[in-house]
Amino acid sequence: MVIEKKRPGENVKAFFKKIGTKKLIIAGAVLLIAAAVAVNWAILANRDNGKYNGYDASSGMTNVYGNTASTDYFSSTQVSRTRARDEALEVLKSVIEDTKADEDSKTVAYTGITKIAKEMEDESNIESLVTAKGFAQCVAVINDTSASIVVSSENDLTPAQLSQINEIVYTQAGILPENITVIKK
Repeated sequence: MVIEKKRPGENVKAFFKKIGTKKLIIAGAVLLIAAAVAVNWAILANRDNGKYNGYDASSGMTNVYGNTASTDYFSSTQVSRTRARDEALEVLKSVIEDTKADEDSKTVAYTGITKIAKEMEDESNIESLVTAKGFAQCVAVINDTSASIVVSSENDLTPAQLSQINEIVYTQAGILPENITVIKK
């Protein structure tokens, strides 16, 4: 029996051939999107220094109270969210436009673009509807089955306000109340 020695890197090449470079690029893009959303969510949570004011059982949402809101915070969060999504969309579009990409890769890329577009639409609708309820500013960040909503309010949020936000998020994005975090800036 003769044992063949493989040169370094052959296993990696075989892995790429087996999985497909385009599929790995798409998987990387999806991970990039998830990481961007996670970073935005972490920024939202950490801007309040982690000061939690408990759990509102009547609405199923966690309240986070912290520093006074500023226009710069809301603007920079929206710009950061948009920039991260634009980068992910560029990667997915490059897969779709690649003439060498197989149909499975293109289908996954289309699905990723559709998901991002739906989340963007849901976030925009939530922000508009929440501000229509009397909040000066709102930023919504959706990550699959969870949402973080940051609102500008001088006073503590009432159970009625939390319920309104809960209803808006559920109606627009189908996210359950236990997966919604409301942060007051």
